[in-house]
Amino acid sequence: MAGLVATRRGLEARAERLELAARSNLSPAARAAAARDAMDVRQRLAEGDFRVGDRIVLAVEGEPALSDTFTVAAGVLLTLPAVGDISLGGVLRSELQSYLTRRLGENLRDPVVRARAYIRLSIVGAVARPGYYGVPADALLSDALMAAGGPTGDANLSKLRIDREGRRIWEGKALQQAIAQGRTIDDAGLVAGDQYVVPGRGRASTGDVLRFGGFLLTIPVTVLTLTKIF
Repeated sequence: MAGLVATRRGLEARAERLELAARSNLSPAARAAAARDAMDVRQRLAEGDFRVGDRIVLAVEGEPALSDTFTVAAGVLLTLPAVGDISLGGVLRSELQSYLTRRLGENLRDPVVRARAYIRLSIVGAVARPGYYGVPADALLSDALMAAGGPTGDANLSKLRIDREGRRIWEGKALQQAIAQGRTIDDAGLVAGDQYVVPGRGRASTGDVLRFGGFLLTIPVTVLTLTKIF
């Protein structure tokens, strides 16, 4: 089930379902895949969602110095003016706003905090503008492609995949279904450095692009600039 961001309770339930599947009478390949996915979810719960290079757009009422875009630094630290380093280790994106409210409350009285996380993703292949993009964690999986200008005429979208450190984490029917269901970047478990790969056919083929664009037209594309977010 798609959601804006994955909660700790939801991730724990997902891990339990995957662990049950890994001990079921499914095929050996399916059990191995479930065990691997369960391990990834457990690791996410333990380490949190934030990585070096992620950006956080922060707005603190009445505090101009704290209302800006900040980048997660080495050690998974968020360095804020007049506050210092705040560790984001073990923090999920769904917990970010409440966590920062609590931490800033150690220095400020009853702070009113709004926070939004942006993930640095690589988008390569048959898209209009390949490169790195800061994509909101609550954006749809399809929005990342649109941030790069969308697929080109020779894009082979049936071969679209998402890689992490050379390992394919989303591909094929599973990825196509996730996009069609409106799953978000966060719900799919993407982290900084993950890479969208859009293979080309080697010749112009507009059919896939038109089909892809057809369902994109039903989805409001997220504004990906780092200003005027709130």
